[in-house]
Amino acid sequence: MKIAISKTKLSLIVSSALLIAACSNQNNEATNTVENINAPVAKKVPHEMVIHNHTRVDDYYWMRDDSRTNPEILAHLDAENNYTAAQLKHTKNMQEKIFQEIKGRIDKDDNSVPIKEGDFYYSRQMQGENEYPIHVRATDFKGSNLEVLLDVNELAKAHEYYNVTGLRISPNAKVLAYGEDTVSRRIYTVQFKDLATGKLLDDKLEGTSGGIEWGNDNKTVYYIKKDPQTLLGYQVFRHTLGTPQADDQMIYEESNKSYYTGISKSKDDSNVYIWHSSTEASGVSVIDANNPKAMPKKFIKREEGHEYSVSKMNDWYYISTNWQATNFRLMKVNNKHLGDKTKWQDVIPANAAVKLENYELFNDHLVYQQRENGISRVTIQQLSTGKEQQLNFNDTAYSLHLYGNNELNNDALRLYYASFTTPGTHYDVDLISFNKTKLKQTKVLGDFDSNNYASERIFVTARDGKKVPVSLVYRKDKFKKDGTNPLYQYAYGSYGSTIDPYFSVSRLSLLDRGFVYAIAHIRGSEMLGRPWYEDGKKLTKMNTFTDFIDVTKELTAQGYGDKDKVFAAGGSAGGLLMGAVINMAPELYNGIAAAVPFVDVVTTMLDESIPLTTNEFKEWGNPKDKVYYDYMMTYSPYDQVKAQNYPNILVTTGLHDSQVQYFEPMKWVAKLREYKTDDNLLVFKTDMEAGHGGASGRFKRIHNTALQYSFFIDLLSKS
Repeated sequence: MKIAISKTKLSLIVSSALLIAACSNQNNEATNTVENINAPVAKKVPHEMVIHNHTRVDDYYWMRDDSRTNPEILAHLDAENNYTAAQLKHTKNMQEKIFQEIKGRIDKDDNSVPIKEGDFYYSRQMQGENEYPIHVRATDFKGSNLEVLLDVNELAKAHEYYNVTGLRISPNAKVLAYGEDTVSRRIYTVQFKDLATGKLLDDKLEGTSGGIEWGNDNKTVYYIKKDPQTLLGYQVFRHTLGTPQADDQMIYEESNKSYYTGISKSKDDSNVYIWHSSTEASGVSVIDANNPKAMPKKFIKREEGHEYSVSKMNDWYYISTNWQATNFRLMKVNNKHLGDKTKWQDVIPANAAVKLENYELFNDHLVYQQRENGISRVTIQQLSTGKEQQLNFNDTAYSLHLYGNNELNNDALRLYYASFTTPGTHYDVDLISFNKTKLKQTKVLGDFDSNNYASERIFVTARDGKKVPVSLVYRKDKFKKDGTNPLYQYAYGSYGSTIDPYFSVSRLSLLDRGFVYAIAHIRGSEMLGRPWYEDGKKLTKMNTFTDFIDVTKELTAQGYGDKDKVFAAGGSAGGLLMGAVINMAPELYNGIAAAVPFVDVVTTMLDESIPLTTNEFKEWGNPKDKVYYDYMMTYSPYDQVKAQNYPNILVTTGLHDSQVQYFEPMKWVAKLREYKTDDNLLVFKTDMEAGHGGASGRFKRIHNTALQYSFFIDLLSKS
């Protein structure tokens, strides 16, 4: 909920609280210049927590305020922002220079590649200085009879933060539904727009996850309501256009709080799916989209440890499943055997060395995407003949995504391809000839030449003997493998999320200044298949952190970077990674940047009222079980802060973050200030209008990147 305080009143509250805090702090001397502001020193209010006969005392527990209106807390965040501004004032010119560099490489008139759905081709247009897209459609790929559906720039004018999600067109293509969030808490209001008149319908669905799916009668709508406290989407409702939301029928409620709930529609439009997803199990319920009174039916009974997803074509359901297949396999079952797993038939058999990642169905073709030894590959199979063809690409490592394949009768596969040195490229691949047609490649303005850059893929031996893949990129004329270059190392390492090498116009500002950029594909991702993920979560989570540290040591040992010029960055669970590694090996890093960092692991995972906690038990473990509590305590960044030297640290967050609450980094920074024994910089910036994803708007976001880069570059100039 947005803070219901006027800016004038808030300013008075913050100013008063700052004055009180300054008077009560003997170490803070009154100054008239922002440059001389001392680091904020938070008060300590011991809060005792006892579990498993173990007592923890959290002196900064008081910083939590779910309403986000506490004047003292807002004052402290404001003081931190002022201190950050003072400490980094001398970098403002550098920040602006980098901002302009990055912005100057971006084609301001940048439209997406049209995607066919029904009788129209849908796309997004980015124009001039606009921060947001304009959603349009046309009657053909070339853009004939172009029609504006939604100009997000106009909608965003009245808001500091604005986000649109879940655009869905009714089956008759006459009504557009979309979710809007003006706070960045990821709680959306769904609006309905009559495309003939351009006016909004009276229907308005509050408190939703943002997405809807249409029944085939053009008036039945399915959506998910969120719990306002935990922010879990857990109830599926059916709404009929023209009726009040209060009359909507709840057709499903998720009682297990470790599950997320989602909805989508089958490619043939016959079914609406309800997805039930937890970390180690999943399920699907099926609704007949032609029957506005249909109730959901379970695809099969949910089983612990069984993860699967389905797609429908004609009378068959195709199932990606880990049933007796650690790295997943593709199976199928006739719809007359719905609910009977014993009738499932192999389509793509299990392979212990190859992970099935994705697939698409067409009338006579199956396209499937697999990952082997960390490299993604796509194969096209003709169903009628069994003939197969694997697609080839030039780079040794790359990102590859299937998207926009919304119809069974397509004669081409749409995919997106990029690498460290190849800008994002969109292709249509003919399903018969396998010929690739380049539809668009992201323009990089200025003097960019991909030949100036080189990428490598190496393996680093971790302390337990496992080989960790690392992707590297650098500018050829700036790099010497002699241990003199600055090194920027990034990783995420949780939830099985795999960060493939991808192109970034922002990254060029680092490479052109001589940085070597590295992505460490540490355990906790699925870069080397599902076992790579399993070896980096719950009671093996420590491998995530030690892998990152071991990669840093080896990259400097091999001469990719100067051991005194190593910088590291990560966000969210990657922020947890940053917090853990600087507790364990602070001497390795000159500076780190932690964005929206998940650092108070134990306290958060013990509190089921905090958004997402219950869904995370199978990722981190439930600390109510002593074995997990004891293990978490060995790495939880907040609990492991100790009296030692730390690197220079930049921490950023958003007041309205729904994923990692603002008070986690706030407490962490306060405790670091108390314990650290060095004079290195520790700065903390809170965006008072944003949430987990940061600022809205394509150019506004660049300011955050420019801040981080200039922080590192400034440190480099002092090293």
